[in-house]
Amino acid sequence: MFRLKRFLPRGLFGRAALILIVPIVTIQLVVSTAFIQRHFEGVTRQMTEGVAIDLAFVLDEFAAGATPAAALAWAERVAGPLEITLRFPAGPEAPQTDRRAFYDVSGRAIIETLHAKLPSLQAADVTDAERMVRLRFATPHGDLVAELSRRRMSATNPHQLLVLMVFASVLMTVVAYFFLRNQLRPIARLAKAAEAFGRGEKVPYRPRGALEVRAAGQSFLDMRARIERQIEQRTLMLSGVSHDLRTPLTRMRLSLSMLPEDEETAALQADVTQMERLVDEFLAFVRGDATEGAEEADPLALARSVVEASVRGGGQVALLPPARVLPRVRMRPQAVARALENLIGNGLRHGNRVEVSVQRVAGELVFSVEDNGPGIPEDRREEAMRPFTRLEAARDPNRGGGVGLGLSIAADVAMSHGGALRLGRSERLGGLRAELAVAA
Repeated sequence: MFRLKRFLPRGLFGRAALILIVPIVTIQLVVSTAFIQRHFEGVTRQMTEGVAIDLAFVLDEFAAGATPAAALAWAERVAGPLEITLRFPAGPEAPQTDRRAFYDVSGRAIIETLHAKLPSLQAADVTDAERMVRLRFATPHGDLVAELSRRRMSATNPHQLLVLMVFASVLMTVVAYFFLRNQLRPIARLAKAAEAFGRGEKVPYRPRGALEVRAAGQSFLDMRARIERQIEQRTLMLSGVSHDLRTPLTRMRLSLSMLPEDEETAALQADVTQMERLVDEFLAFVRGDATEGAEEADPLALARSVVEASVRGGGQVALLPPARVLPRVRMRPQAVARALENLIGNGLRHGNRVEVSVQRVAGELVFSVEDNGPGIPEDRREEAMRPFTRLEAARDPNRGGGVGLGLSIAADVAMSHGGALRLGRSERLGGLRAELAVAA
């Protein structure tokens, strides 16, 4: 059963078409088989029984003759009007055994009926290309061969009925195909609208189709409207929070800059700088990438700009050339760039060398960031992507570490692009390997 599932269509339209076609084909096979076995064979047997009566009369006339010549003369006088050709004595062309094609259903019925009605029948051959039936009989004067047209014993092949059945089946299948496509098209449109909204894009959608599909479409529109209102309210709130938090921090920095420079002032300035960095990361995590629109972007150019910015900041970061030319991909460039900056920053914070590569694999665009740091144990990689998670004291913000949002922000960006953030071990550098995969 599980092996059969691999060959079945995975889409809704393909499965619905399969459900439509299989019953039609099954019905056609059942009807055709029943017609051939019940009607076609039955008519053939009735016609053959009538011919068997004529043959029995001819054989009786042949057996009544005193001599073989007289017997043949009497038999031919009767066989001529019945369109039966006699040959005596039987030559080498006389059939020795019953012969028919394996697919000849009516031929089998002819042979069985003649043997049942004519005990003197020795062999029957129904394989002649000109549809002539040859019969060999045992008589008191020797073997006699009789030839007659098969049309007298076999019903005409039901070509017209079969053609009509096939034509009607094809016509109804085409009609059902277009009807089914019209019914499934609203479902496909709803799926595309939901998928696009998951990537932050708003495509026009109008509920259509059956009542259930319309209800689902209207529920999706209501849900999308509620989410958009929440995003708008959150954006307004973040704008206010960002302004309210940065204003006192700016005043504190200005006040500290006017004080005499000593160790205590330097420590306070470092605290203010740390607070500004924490506020920026908190706001970046809460904001996400919901306010940015998707657009066509060059992934290699995006990665190169992020790497160059990190190099200007003093980091040892290298961009590896791709194995092939990468096409432009629809994404949110600022969000992806922010995720790459977080991954590169983590790599430089826990190591001193980072390598970035971009490649397209199985319908995904993968940004790989590798470092030579200590890495993350396999059993703690899921925990590392949770918000505000710091795995050890080295990642404490008070000791120069982060606040536990870098990987979480990157994971959210990947998910909003239909991908995922995968953590592993770098084979080249020995540290962490973070793969930011987005749908392409």
